[in-house]
Amino acid sequence: MNWKNLLLGAAVGFAAGVLTSQAIERNVSMSPEKILQDAKNALRKNGKIIGSWIVMKSEQYEKNDLTYTVFKGGLTRKIGDHQEQLEFIADAMTGTILEVVAK
Repeated sequence: MNWKNLLLGAAVGFAAGVLTSQAIERNVSMSPEKILQDAKNALRKNGKIIGSWIVMKSEQYEKNDLTYTVFKGGLTRKIGDHQEQLEFIADAMTGTILEVVAK
């Protein structure tokens, strides 16, 4: 084996590793824990959060003829003397809250 073949093999291996890494990064969703924390931060402006939950498995969701991969969750917040239950749907890739519904 000569040096040219060795360097060529190393360069091809490195390039394949970089391309694979970039492809994986584009398809990785945010963690459900991070999405829940972001939702709590966004929704705590009007009251104290006293409980929260999130489904750890993503699912498909359609809104306005667009299909999203989402996480569903909810929280309970205290506003004055009463409690309010909210459920939310957040995009798994960006964490953007797509919908909030009071229960």
